[in-house]
Parts: sequence; structure tokens; C-alpha cells
Amino acid sequence: MVSGNTDSAGATPAIPTAEDEVAGICRTLIRIDSQNYGDGSGPGERTAAEYVVSLLQEVGLSPVYVESSPRRANVIARIDGRDPSLPALVLHGHLDVVPAQAADWTVDPFSGDEIDGMLWGRGAVDMKDMDAMILAVVRELIRSHRPPQRDLIIAFFADEEAGGGWGARHMVDHHPELFSGATEAISEVGGFSVEIAGQRAYLLQTAEKSLAWLRVIADGRAGHGSAVTTENAVTTLAEAVARIGRHHWPLRLTPTVDRLLRGVADLAGLPFDPEDPDSIDAAIAALGPAQRFVGATVRTTTNPTRLAAGYKDNVIPSAAEATLDARFLPGHVAEDSATLAALAGPGVRLETIHSDSAVEAPFETGLVEAMVAAVQAEDPGAPVLPYML
Repeated sequence: MVSGNTDSAGATPAIPTAEDEVAGICRTLIRIDSQNYGDGSGPGERTAAEYVVSLLQEVGLSPVYVESSPRRANVIARIDGRDPSLPALVLHGHLDVVPAQAADWTVDPFSGDEIDGMLWGRGAVDMKDMDAMILAVVRELIRSHRPPQRDLIIAFFADEEAGGGWGARHMVDHHPELFSGATEAISEVGGFSVEIAGQRAYLLQTAEKSLAWLRVIADGRAGHGSAVTTENAVTTLAEAVARIGRHHWPLRLTPTVDRLLRGVADLAGLPFDPEDPDSIDAAIAALGPAQRFVGATVRTTTNPTRLAAGYKDNVIPSAAEATLDARFLPGHVAEDSATLAALAGPGVRLETIHSDSAVEAPFETGLVEAMVAAVQAEDPGAPVLPYML
């Protein structure tokens, strides 16, 4: 005798699997406009968060919904594990997306259209796809009565695309109890494959450069454009921006990047010398399309991105400013920040617009071992290498 719900014909209806649901969930999320302009002017994440809440409630979970600011919504749910003595694991995504200019797209960026077996739209890759995968897998786990080994904290945050102030940072600062007992977290980006000398390998992110968006400000003496002046803020700023933008930061391999490049060189049959720039460049080049971002993880970068000064063509302004996107390597933030201040020079000050810490986690952990085992169960023998974003 079979127990459980039955349909009108007496058969037990099949429980939807993650594969059954994931594309539909992703399509619905893409169709929800959650653009984040970075100034609070967007629609916010509320509608997407309410949809997430409904999906979690439908399978019996009791998610916590928190608005850090009007329409800036976060959702947290906890699934009890089989062994409460084990530390909890956080699995998190974000519900906001970067803005999309429809004129730049060949499809409506919020249509969720399926073309050639792929879903198209803003957030299809970053990261409503993974949000949908998390939700679909969690719903299948609950429906099939398969609790995880340890407590699982599912989190969907606001504001990731503008620094996380209304999202992860707000939740950790104001609701730390929701993450009680958690020691590790998994989120987007890691887990895609690359081809190295014909061999498929998987990259698992375990490190990230720090982020510093900085305002570079030069002060001078205002005056008429026809006057002789030695205190022109625009000139001072231009010189500072040129020094910063042209500075060649030294080559440095953190433990994560060193391990990555050694693994790449081994797969590609290349000699590797961490002291030889040519050897490092050859290993990076072997990564193919991934070389662009891996090449940015062997040194600090400081790129000027915006300029602003003055209000009239014949008036020398009293101040001029630029913005700077600085990414410092883990272990070198203080040292390179001091170098940056020296490059800015006298009469120029740096103000922080937004900053986040550099991180580097060890690769030899139980969590990484479990992730590697999961990958190799589907792709036997495939190497898994750490990388820095």
C-alpha cells in the first residue's frame, strides 16, 4: 500500500524536482525589475523578495523578511540539520541587478525569454540563475524529507550590486542572531569550468581583493581663467590622476593565486617559476577567456574612473575631483594604501566612498573537500583549483 496524497485516478502525484522548477523560478525572477542604481532610486528588491518568501512558505519554511529601507528587502530562512552539533552553513544570493538599458539589448532585458535553450535577461547570470537553483534545490529537499547534515541558512540579500549596505551588511550588523552558529558561507561566481590544454577544470573562488571606491580631491585658488595662477586645482588633480593611473604595481602572488597558477601550469605542461613574470604570464594565458580576471589578481589595481571640476569655461575652480576604483591584494591593503596616498601627492586628499575588506580563505577545509567531491561525482577526475576574484 502506498501512502501519501493521490490524484483522482488514485496515483500518487510526483513530487516536483529541482530540475522541474528551476527554469520557471529563474524566468519569474528575471521578469521582476530589481535594478539597483546605487542611489536608492530603483524599484528595490521587495517584489522579488515577496516571491522568494512565497516559494519558501509553500514548502513549510518560515522565512524572516526584513526591509532595511523602504523596498530594500532581505529574506532569511533556516533549515534544521540532522546533527545540531555541527556549525551552520550559509547559502546566499542577492536579488538586485545592475541597471539595464533596453536599447543596448537584442531582447527585452526583463522578458526572461528562452532562446536556443537559454534564458535571456538582466540577472540571468548575475545572479537570479543561482537564486533559482538555491530555491529549487531547497524546495526539493523539504518536499522529499531529506534534511541536510547541518543547519542550512538560506539568505537572499538586497543591494549587493552597490556594496551591500542595505543587504548583507545591514543584516549582519542588525540581525546577527539569524546567522547564529554559522562558520562558512557559499555564494555566486565560483564553480564554473575552464578548458586548459584540452582538459576541463573547475575554479572555486576562495579569495577576493579588497574594494575601495575613492574620491580624489585637489584644492586650489579660484580665479578668472585669464589670470596667472600657481594653485590651479585642475592641474594638481590631473597630475595626481596621471601618477596614480600610470603607476605599475608590483607583481605579487598570494597563496590562492600561487596554487591556481601552479595547477594551471601543471595541466598545460608548462614550467612555473613564481619569481619569473614570463612564467606567470604564460600560466595566466593558458586559462583562455578566464585570463582577463585572473591577470588582475597578481597585483593591486588603481584605475581612475570619473572627473569633475568647475562650472564655467573662464573660471578656475577652487576644487577638482576624480573617482578611483582601487582593488588591493589580501595582505597588502595597508602598504598599498600608503603608496596610493603618496602617489596622490601634496594638496590632494583621498576620501572613501565605499570600501570592503580583502579576504583569503584556506583551500584545505572540509567544505572545499565536499564541494570538490560533488563536482567530481559528476565529472570524474576533473581538477578543481582555487582562485581570487
